[in-house]
Amino acid sequence: MKAYLLLANGMVFEGRAFGAAGTSVGEVVFNTGMVGYEETLTDPSYYGQIITQTYPLVGNYGVNGEDAESARIWAFGYIVRELCGTPSNFRCQKTLDEFLKEQGIIGIAGVDTRRLTRIIRESGVMNGALTTEYKSADAVRADAALMEKIKAYTVKDAVDSVTTKCMETFNENGKYHVALFDFGYKRNILRNLVKRGCKVTLVPGRTTAAELAALEVDGVMLSNGPGDPAENVKIIENLKEIAALGRPVFGICLGHQLMALATGAKTEKLKYGHRGVNQPVTDFAKDRTFITSQNHGYAVVAGTVDPAVAEVSHVNANDGTTEGIRYKNIPCFTVQFHPEACGGPRDTEYLFDDFVAMMKGGC
Repeated sequence: MKAYLLLANGMVFEGRAFGAAGTSVGEVVFNTGMVGYEETLTDPSYYGQIITQTYPLVGNYGVNGEDAESARIWAFGYIVRELCGTPSNFRCQKTLDEFLKEQGIIGIAGVDTRRLTRIIRESGVMNGALTTEYKSADAVRADAALMEKIKAYTVKDAVDSVTTKCMETFNENGKYHVALFDFGYKRNILRNLVKRGCKVTLVPGRTTAAELAALEVDGVMLSNGPGDPAENVKIIENLKEIAALGRPVFGICLGHQLMALATGAKTEKLKYGHRGVNQPVTDFAKDRTFITSQNHGYAVVAGTVDPAVAEVSHVNANDGTTEGIRYKNIPCFTVQFHPEACGGPRDTEYLFDDFVAMMKGGC
């Protein structure tokens, strides 16, 4: 079966369909990672987006549910150059085609993903549609109603769409009790906390300071998540009160952005974002540059961080964007990249150790 990708600029890419049939509209982005396609697909941060995988061969080791970052696929579509239909791995439970099909997600193979990536890099992230419901590229291009739907699309209510609806506790006998805010959390954040002896209570994204105080937690973890951080007005207001509780706070990705907004800084949308496992980040305190895993389309504007409130602790070595903030008047630090790194390098897992040390009162 043929499938088509229609971009907001009118360009059409033709390929072979896999996964589910139908039409899906979303924000078309690209990921440069050579590994970790299963983790990428199940990362809630991709809610509302159609992922272009730049590595040419995808699906060669199949799918194993234990590697997933959440219970389902959150991306709205998947674009690959070459799909492997015969994966070879002793842990494989199903093919990538089967994985997408059972969850109703459209995929397209046979697309020149390098060309598509160049278009996005030049023009910026743009909306698009994946569809199997047309007989030719000309028919797709001629559908004015579909183009209007593409142009009108925005990622809305993202955090509310992916967050848990109820609290759940893991590692009940852990030494330090951490409230993990689910803005679209990755399971590897939970794994890293439990590995360090923490009791973890997963809480909905809109949990208030009063509800948090009732849990008697030792620390607060602000997770990654999708969408425009500034959209989360109520959560930002909650974080102002949560910061006043005085509990150690560690934020990752969206959690980093939300804490910055709660303390008066601003965020901006990047031209095409940072998505991959090879992003260099300089840690000023360590005077060292680390290779990190990243997935974000927004960034904190460094010039809006009040020096009386906080300081920028990490920057992206490629474009100078803010990658970390350390706060001066509250026990809090946040980073834009993913120290839980799955898939990707694990060199910055030391930040979880720093967070546990804060709960011990060591820093």
